Amino acid sequence: MKPLESNAYNVIKVKVVVEILKPKVFVTRELFDDIIAKMSELYEVEVWDKYYHPPYDVLLSKAREVDALVTLLTDKVDCNLLQSAPKLRIVAQYAVGFDNVDLECATKLGIYVTNTPDVISDTVAELTWALILAVAKRILESDSFVRQGEWHRTGTPWHPKMMLGTELKGKVLGIVGLGRIGTRVAKIGSLGFGMKVIYYDIVRYKEKEGILGVEYKSSLEDLLKESDIVSLHVPLTKDTYHMINEERLKLMKKTAILVNTARGAVVDTQALVKALKEGWIAGAGIDVFEGEPIPGDHPLTQFKNVVLVPHIGSATLEGRYRMAQVVLENLIAFYEGRKPPTLVNESVLNVRPPGFK
Repeated sequence: MKPLESNAYNVIKVKVVVEILKPKVFVTRELFDDIIAKMSELYEVEVWDKYYHPPYDVLLSKAREVDALVTLLTDKVDCNLLQSAPKLRIVAQYAVGFDNVDLECATKLGIYVTNTPDVISDTVAELTWALILAVAKRILESDSFVRQGEWHRTGTPWHPKMMLGTELKGKVLGIVGLGRIGTRVAKIGSLGFGMKVIYYDIVRYKEKEGILGVEYKSSLEDLLKESDIVSLHVPLTKDTYHMINEERLKLMKKTAILVNTARGAVVDTQALVKALKEGWIAGAGIDVFEGEPIPGDHPLTQFKNVVLVPHIGSATLEGRYRMAQVVLENLIAFYEGRKPPTLVNESVLNVRPPGFK
């Protein structure tokens, strides 16, 4: 018998390479190069490289194509967008706040939402004190006094009544919201400046009272009446929207200073302008605004006793880098099927397990 042709029974081994597609993530602002590089090991990353935030229609279009979003407070992640994103599984917020995300809708759809708490507590607390000191010591007014030549024109190097500010020792510091940042601000006020510290919160922290030596006030009104400095540290919710309104501003001392490093809409801007114009309070330090960025002719810019900064509470190299690290940690954990470390909507775990499977 003739042997069979060898090639008739050759087994051709075909090596099939299955490329596992990476989940896609759209990052709505430039982050640090090494963070993006590490993110790219697990994700197909697209970064919005413009200085301004992506318009809503662009964000909507991108959301339809991706599995994950990295967003900022300026990005509107509403239910319309979430429902239009069939593959979207996680929104990793590069911020402490997350009121720009429809949390209820995200949870119903099984979309995880994370934020970046803790890592910027010291950073924001430091800015809070920078604002308190700048207003209380009239730093910007004094700087302008020198730069504009007014000091030179007086011909007087020193006068007993020139640029009189406020001493902090012994004054009352009122903290609205004794969370991570509020606690840090309270500690600096009590231990660093020798101030009496009182606080108002929907939760009473008896343990912190003993450690920090702070006093609880059961009503916001009582805190406002007693405080020389009022510092706001609450999230923006339906209950805190315009928490500081005309009625409550009228309760404050005429010598009091209001500082807001929380969220712009916690304060009724029109009421604050009226309070400053009519002298209900002595001044204000503002980092956050209703509608950002504000124009140069915004009503608040007319007052010399107000210090305005462009939402820079977390603006240190260290703070912003730590925020990016937390975003990365959340994305890695979710990719690996683990609960993200700073998950905001815990109940989503009952809707869908973490991961892209």
